[in-house]
Amino acid sequence: MVQTLDKIQTKNQNEVRLYSVEPLYYEKTLLIIGVMHGDEWQGEPLIEKMMKYSPKKNRLLFIPCLNPDGKELKTRQNANQVDLNRNFPTKNWILSEKNDYYGGQSPASEEETKFVIKIIETYPPSAILTIHNPYKIVNFDGPAQKIAKKFSHLSNYPLQEDIGYPTPGSFGTYCGAERKIPTITLELPDDEDIEKLWQENKKAFEYFMEL
Repeated sequence: MVQTLDKIQTKNQNEVRLYSVEPLYYEKTLLIIGVMHGDEWQGEPLIEKMMKYSPKKNRLLFIPCLNPDGKELKTRQNANQVDLNRNFPTKNWILSEKNDYYGGQSPASEEETKFVIKIIETYPPSAILTIHNPYKIVNFDGPAQKIAKKFSHLSNYPLQEDIGYPTPGSFGTYCGAERKIPTITLELPDDEDIEKLWQENKKAFEYFMEL
């Protein structure tokens, strides 16, 4: 059964919700996040499909849409024009120019960022999956190479450890590199419909949910 564990209201009066699906007894907690960037909406319908899954041994936590304001505005950033994936309080966070990758006036300045940090502290996950686009790769941070290799094999998406450009204040650095939580970033292609994306990644999603 899907339960709502927590929620916040955004600047534009949208809700960000944390859902839980869990067996009576569970071994691990796994966190799955979609739509960190508002113009990368494909993660939400895929996570909604995952929420119908009945896990055998793990508690599954889902945030289908972390950035509903950005989704509504069709922008990468949230309503404050902050890129949430540059807003985490990492050692390499910087005060950047106000462009598409603007990381905010200070680390964790955004309510959406604070919400994720609170979740990670309240329900410590054994591994995390985030869904982005458009590169069609499997990327990872922290001690996640083994998981990423298997995920890549099942999805048939190339494995790429380095995304190829600096990402100060990123979620992957915050969780994977600095907190040593295995963190997988699935980058979807832009030009495929949801059902095709689901079929391509279904086995990989099921593998992750039963780690």
